[in-house]
Amino acid sequence: MKSCKDGSFSNGGLRHYGNIEISPSAAVLNYGQGIIENLKAYKNKNGSIILFRVEENGLRMRVGADRMCMPAPTIEQFVEAVTSTVSANERWIPPSNKGFLHVRPLLMGNGPVLSLTPAPEFIFLIYVTPVRNYFEGGLKPINVVVENDIHRATLGGVGNIKAIGNYAGIMKAQAKAKANGFCDALYLDSIHNRYLDEVSTANVFVVKVRRSFDLTDA
Repeated sequence: MKSCKDGSFSNGGLRHYGNIEISPSAAVLNYGQGIIENLKAYKNKNGSIILFRVEENGLRMRVGADRMCMPAPTIEQFVEAVTSTVSANERWIPPSNKGFLHVRPLLMGNGPVLSLTPAPEFIFLIYVTPVRNYFEGGLKPINVVVENDIHRATLGGVGNIKAIGNYAGIMKAQAKAKANGFCDALYLDSIHNRYLDEVSTANVFVVKVRRSFDLTDA
């Protein structure tokens, strides 16, 4: 889909995967004006396709687009685009419990604009690829290293949305962690540099266990 002058998006269509044409002075290339989303399509044991809360992803894209001064497809357009793309690629969805179809919506600023200003044109597209289960042998513990110098998100920044520039800035920390034998880096908050934030591409949940002792058994 491409944006219209009034900020709405024209109806798109299905195309074979391939390169797209984009201006060298596009805002997404020069100033990072773009956001992504992530969804997964699974195949149930009975062969039906499962998608989880597509509307919420569409809403999150609209929130992110507003932060990045971009128009966005309506939630209805987003859902229709996702479901149509997944249905057209049903044959690529792995069997039940063998993986999933990774769905990547992408919204980016295009058009010639070599200055720090919103792009004159925006492109919304979706592509998919089959992916094996992340944890083939079941859930296993992973080892992470605390990163003290590089932060995943900063106060007042765009860490709360899926801006495309959020990821390139942490590649160095992630590569360093893996080179030293760790699975990933664990980032701290940017203000106090002591509270847990998240890892490179996922949230962190911590379970605190409080142990009590019965002194009568001592």
